[in-house]
Amino acid sequence: MSNTSRFAKMAIAAIAVIAAGAIGYATFLMMPRAQAAGSIGTAFTLTDDRGQQITEKALAGHPSLVYFGYTHCPDVCPTTLYDMSGWFKTLGPQADGLKAYFFSVDPERDTPEVMHSYTGNFTDRITGITGNLDEMQKVIKGWRIYAKKVPSPDGGYTMDHTASVLLVDAGGNLRGTIAYQENNDVALQKIRNLLLQN
Repeated sequence: MSNTSRFAKMAIAAIAVIAAGAIGYATFLMMPRAQAAGSIGTAFTLTDDRGQQITEKALAGHPSLVYFGYTHCPDVCPTTLYDMSGWFKTLGPQADGLKAYFFSVDPERDTPEVMHSYTGNFTDRITGITGNLDEMQKVIKGWRIYAKKVPSPDGGYTMDHTASVLLVDAGGNLRGTIAYQENNDVALQKIRNLLLQN
């Protein structure tokens, strides 16, 4: 095979790859908004950190930051709630319509009083949510969260759990996530994008 023929075949292959990529991207752009995002969550009846009943309706009609963790968490949870507090401060009035929820994956220890004291160490913008263990397990499953009790040598336990913050729009659709200790500027831009969609 001549060099010219070989070059021609390589050029045709490259064009085919570029065309396939363009078609795929165009298909993504034409996807319905709900299909591209995805509804998440489930109905629930739990208790907020002020001892009041709270249901899934509390998350409707506004964008939300949703995080699952627990108050005995040694590092990931306090770091994440500290970051969330910083995001609210940086965004200022831009985040007036944004709400944040901290669901406990350890409701056996996380009473409403414990949750209120814990979240209050960071900001008054985060609502702690706890309640019946079975009901919380239903919520964890509905939000597609990983949570597992891990016994510790001292007879106690810790909780392995998903460490990402979920970005949820006013319609209950998942619009993205913020990874644990993600670059602060990237996290803020993701939140701004969420706010623009509502």
